[in-house]
Amino acid sequence: MYTENDLLKALKKSWSIQSSSKRTLDNPAKGQCGVTALVVNDILVGEIYKTWLDEGWHFYNILDGERRDFTQEQFPYNLEYQDVRSNREEAFQDTNDIQYSYLKSLVYESLRKS
Repeated sequence: MYTENDLLKALKKSWSIQSSSKRTLDNPAKGQCGVTALVVNDILVGEIYKTWLDEGWHFYNILDGERRDFTQEQFPYNLEYQDVRSNREEAFQDTNDIQYSYLKSLVYESLRKS
């Protein structure tokens, strides 16, 4: 079983332009919310939630009843979470098969090495 901290480290190592076209060197978490929420859901299960922002929907996870936003650092401000229940289908609208498969495989590889 992996911890949230193990998973966060693996995600940060794995985010790239291949997992989100919005990613920048200054902001590696940018645009990674949907694909990250899906991979977190694969590994730690929980539920997927969303919050509406000016840029569109922002996806994150609820694990053991607690909000866990692994990509919150992409924002220069504190989010006002609306905690709207979502699902994998909606989160997938924020990514695609190639980005998802890429991130998932790199995260699993990183977790196996840790």
